[in-house]
Formats: sequence, structure tokens, C-alpha cells
Amino acid sequence: MPPDKFYKNYFRSRFVYDKSRDIVWKSIARHLQRYVGLNSKVLDVGAGYCSFINNISAEEKHALDVFSDLRKYADKGVITHNSSSCDMKDLKQDYFDVVFASNFFEHLTKNDLNLTIKEVRRVLKKNGILIAIQPNYKYCYKEYFDDYTHETVFSDASLCNFLENFGFKIEKCVPRFLPFSMKSRLPKLGFLIDAYLSLPYRPLAKQMLVVAKRK
Repeated sequence: MPPDKFYKNYFRSRFVYDKSRDIVWKSIARHLQRYVGLNSKVLDVGAGYCSFINNISAEEKHALDVFSDLRKYADKGVITHNSSSCDMKDLKQDYFDVVFASNFFEHLTKNDLNLTIKEVRRVLKKNGILIAIQPNYKYCYKEYFDDYTHETVFSDASLCNFLENFGFKIEKCVPRFLPFSMKSRLPKLGFLIDAYLSLPYRPLAKQMLVVAKRK
């Protein structure tokens, strides 16, 4: 099956567009804005429906994905790139202040993941920030492979060690950040999501947050 058809089928079956996710992502973006300066250049890798990049505030915003409908979901002002994360040849070296990835690394083979992290490091400025939201296998092993496209397994400890191996310094690690799925676990009311993200312990949280700096 051609890659574009495979990804379109995945988005139509497993990862169907849901407008109510925007409410959730507005709150998540507000929570993560502390790591993203208003004058930043930001790249969302594996952007999908552009839920993060549409809702974060920054001077310059980019979204990258092989998903051919990427442009359809990107807000005006978001620059889109239909390309693989393994070879971001159209993006300048040492250009971005922040690279963001949500629920993306687990879909890559080990080889593609290594290439992607090398590319992330290349396009980040010195002291630039990588923000990763990722299923934490330690807490979601029972449902982890319900998604047939999951290739790579990470816990909070192994993801931090992996990034350190590529020359990143871990600034923040939250082992329990969000529920495993947004389909039913999070309430679709902004103030309730804000309250959830302010909790010191988050019930049902099975995804982690890792913030790492390029040394």
C-alpha cells in the first residue's frame, strides 16, 4: 500500500478528526506556553491535525507531517511541510527555538527515530527546547499495542536516557501528564482541563511530558 494511502486510512479509522479536541489542546497549549516564548520559532513534528501548533502562541509556526491533508487543518499563518521527519532537508540548521512532538515517536522504527532525533537536533538552535508528549509504557502497557502503528516503546526513564544519548539535557520530566487517550478520558470543558493539569497527581494519566534542551 502506498504510504500516503496508508496514513490517510489511519487518520480515517484509528485517528479520526474530532473538533472537540481543540478545547483540550487549547488548555494543553496554555500549560506548555511557559516553555515557548512569544517571539519563538516553533516546529510541530508529526503535526497531524495541527492541534498543538494552531493553539500555541509564537512569532513563527511550522507544521511537518507526511499526512497529505496537513495544509487543510493548519490555521492561517502556519507554514506546512509535507515531508518525513527523517529528512527535514527543507528546514534550516540552528533555526528553531522549540520543536514539539506529541504521540509521534512511538510510531517510528528505531532507525527512523534515530534519524528523526538527529534532524530535530540539527534544526534546533543551541539551547533550543524539545517538548515531547508520549505514551508512558510503564503505565499503559495493557493498551499500548491496541494501536497497530506503534513501533517503539518508551518509559519516562528510557525516553530521558535516549535523549541524553543524543546530547540533550532533561529540563523537565512528568511521568504522568495526560490520559492515554483523548477519546473519552478528558472532559471537553476548558476550565476542567486547566484544573486537571494543575493537579500534583493526575488520575488516569498514562502519557508523559519530557522537556529537553539541546546542549
